[in-house]
Amino acid sequence: MSARPSVRRPRRGLGLRSKLALSNILLVAAVLLFLNTYPLLSSQELIFRTKQSSLQTQLSLLSSGLSGLGAVTPDGAGQVMEQLSLRSLTQVVITDPQGVVVYDSDRSADSIGSPWDWPELARALDQSQDVFHSAFRAGAFQSRAAAPVTAGGEVLGGVCLFEYDADQGQLLLNIQRNLARISVIVSALAVAVSLLLSKAITRRIDQLLQAIRLVREGEYSHRVKVSGHDELRQLADEFNQLTDRLQTTEEARRRFVSDASHELKTPLASIRLLTDSILQSDRMDPDTAREFIGDIGQEAERLTRITEKLLTLTRMDSRPAEALDMGPTHMAPVLRKAAHMLEPLAAQSEVTLSCSLEEGCLAPCGEDDLYQIAFNLMENAVKYNLPGGRVEVTLAGTASGTVLRVEDTGVGVPQEDLGRIFDRFYRVDKARSRAAGGTGLGLSIVQDTVRCHGGTVSVRPREEGPGACFVVTFPPAGEAG
Repeated sequence: MSARPSVRRPRRGLGLRSKLALSNILLVAAVLLFLNTYPLLSSQELIFRTKQSSLQTQLSLLSSGLSGLGAVTPDGAGQVMEQLSLRSLTQVVITDPQGVVVYDSDRSADSIGSPWDWPELARALDQSQDVFHSAFRAGAFQSRAAAPVTAGGEVLGGVCLFEYDADQGQLLLNIQRNLARISVIVSALAVAVSLLLSKAITRRIDQLLQAIRLVREGEYSHRVKVSGHDELRQLADEFNQLTDRLQTTEEARRRFVSDASHELKTPLASIRLLTDSILQSDRMDPDTAREFIGDIGQEAERLTRITEKLLTLTRMDSRPAEALDMGPTHMAPVLRKAAHMLEPLAAQSEVTLSCSLEEGCLAPCGEDDLYQIAFNLMENAVKYNLPGGRVEVTLAGTASGTVLRVEDTGVGVPQEDLGRIFDRFYRVDKARSRAAGGTGLGLSIVQDTVRCHGGTVSVRPREEGPGACFVVTFPPAGEAG
């Protein structure tokens, strides 16, 4: 016994609601990350520049004061420091050319006579240029600057400045904490709003999905109601219009199947009844048997006509637009051919068939389709006419196209039946239609064929006396579709 193949189910990922909420949260997180980094970095850079400018100014003052002494000595350095009174600095160190400390403002450092090991000082003495370095550590700005003391192109010594600024560091930390608090509040609000918005959007999408499932199960009467005035509302309206068409199509299909079954069942029942009568009768005379067989042949012919017309409608329903023969076709010769083929039927029905055809009129369809339109309209006009009646066929060109009229003096079409005369299997007088051999499909074939070629067909009562007038209008050849 072979093992059943396993059915691989599609992996279920994140739902649309989760994706919308997650994308909104990530966007807000990115914005908050930017707001928590860029202002702080910009503030730090601004403070660094301010510190550098301030320290360079004080370095210039000290270097100028010391260079006028001719030599860097502890007494001279002390006098210059007393004159300048640089109280904003945390520590000032003055060295000789070798980097040995000769003055230190921090009395408790005990660094006098010792080498000063700042890398900034070594660079300043070696390269004879000002050197600055600043950093934000432990909640405070720590800035260091060094510059050489020169006179006549000779390096007399070096100056080192150190500043420890906790006040501005605390201010920056306060800004950082405030931004963090604001970020937490904004994040909570963003998460809540994202969840609410995603839920509101996906709720309407869920309504559409539920409606699609119901329609898929065959509930074509279901309609979805989506609030709002956005694309989802437009999608819901389009869905409702689609289900309207599906419902109409399904109702027409069921009616068509029911009518077709009924129409096919009637001649089949007659054939079966007649054959049973022949088989069950042992002494049927030849004339009666011939009559029954003739009736069977008529019912078989009727079945053939119904089947052929059903096949014609099926081919038209499934025929792609590119398969249509769009002509153009000269109409007058085709109409004369159809009238000629119906002359025996008109003579048998004692109906006069006359044609008034304008030459040069073109139809945007093939000859076969035009012949089918004309033949069905003329045949109906003859079959449903009265003895001694007339059928008048006129063809004329207009500015907007070509107009074909088939007018008869028959029983006409009641006003309440005008809207359904082109429905499949619909007949005004069913008994008369069956007696005349009608199937109720001819006018449907006419309407579908005319519409396929961009035309219109309509029916109205005759203006004078009883009867009906069928009007077919074609656009100019080359403009159909």
